[in-house]
Amino acid sequence: MDTIRRSTLSQQVLEQIIYMIMNGQLKPGDKLPSEMLLMEQLDVSRPVLREALGSLETLEIITRRPRSGTFVNDKVGSSPFIAMLALSINNIPAIIEARMALELGLVTIAAEKISDDQLEKIKETIDRIQENPNSDYGKLDKEFHQLIAQSANNPIVEGMIDSLLITHEKTDSLITYREPSITIEHHLAIYEALKERDPHESFNQMYKHLKYVRKKILDDYEKNN
Repeated sequence: MDTIRRSTLSQQVLEQIIYMIMNGQLKPGDKLPSEMLLMEQLDVSRPVLREALGSLETLEIITRRPRSGTFVNDKVGSSPFIAMLALSINNIPAIIEARMALELGLVTIAAEKISDDQLEKIKETIDRIQENPNSDYGKLDKEFHQLIAQSANNPIVEGMIDSLLITHEKTDSLITYREPSITIEHHLAIYEALKERDPHESFNQMYKHLKYVRKKILDDYEKNN
C-alpha cells in the first residue's frame, strides 16, 4: 500500500510540474527550486519527489546536473507531445494507442519518401535480429521503428518522433517474453511494403504488427493489475 500511495503521489507531483511548464510558470531553460523547497511547496517526501523527477528526466523534460541543479530542457517548448505524454505515462492502453496513431501516420508518409539508404538500414536491423534471435533485441526493434519515423523526413513531426521513442521504451519494458520469429515476419512485411513504396500496404502491415504488440502487452498488463 505504501508503494501504491507513493506512486500516486509521484504522478501528482509530475502532473503539477508539467502544468507549471504548460502554463508558463516554468519555461524551457529555467532552473527548478531546490529539492527542499519543492518538498515544502508540494508537501511531499523526498522519495516521492525524486520518483517524480526521475520520471520527468526519463521523459527528457528535465535534466539534473550535479552541483548545478535541475533544469527544464530547452526543447520542451517545441515538443508539447512529450509534455502531454507525461500526463498519461501510466495509462498503458492510452500509451499504446498513441504509439499506434503516430506510427501508422508516419509509416504511410515514409512509404512515399524513404530513400534506398534508409531502406538498407531498416533491413540491417531485421538481419541482426535474425542472426541473434535469442538475444534481448529491444534496442534493434526500437531502431527499426525509429528509422521508419525519421524517413518521413518532416521537421514538424520531430517532436512526435521523440514521443514515439518514449512510448516505445515504455511499452517495450512491459514485454515479458519475446517471439523473434513473429517479430521478424512482421518487420520483413513492413520493410517489403516500404520497399515497394506502397503507403496502403505499409499501413496494413504496420497495423497488423502493432495490433499484435498491443494484445501481447495488454494481456500481461491486465493479468498483473
